[in-house]
Amino acid sequence: MTKIEIAKAFSIGEFKKTYEFISDHAEWTVIEEGKFIGKQSILDYCEQIGSYFNSVDTDFKTLNVVADGCKVVINGTAEFMRENKRISFVSACDIYEFNEKNEIVNITSYCIQSK
Repeated sequence: MTKIEIAKAFSIGEFKKTYEFISDHAEWTVIEEGKFIGKQSILDYCEQIGSYFNSVDTDFKTLNVVADGCKVVINGTAEFMRENKRISFVSACDIYEFNEKNEIVNITSYCIQSK
């Protein structure tokens, strides 16, 4: 997978596709929520989020992808529905940094939930 493909998959919750591309020493900062240090910590959080995604209907939309060298930035939206009712709507931006082995070494995520 290319850096853009890895970042896109991660941003829309297709985490398992990206696991082999996460560095052992990666860090993921989710602004206003938490910081996950090390691959296992990131994978554990991905599994938690994945369980939630499996409990609802999701509609992810990628709005922009910007790539430059070792960085990829993706912004988009996510709508979460259950029984045809909106549970939440999130606008998000993820900033990915990759190493020379095409592995994610840093992610910064901004997620703004609509009221």
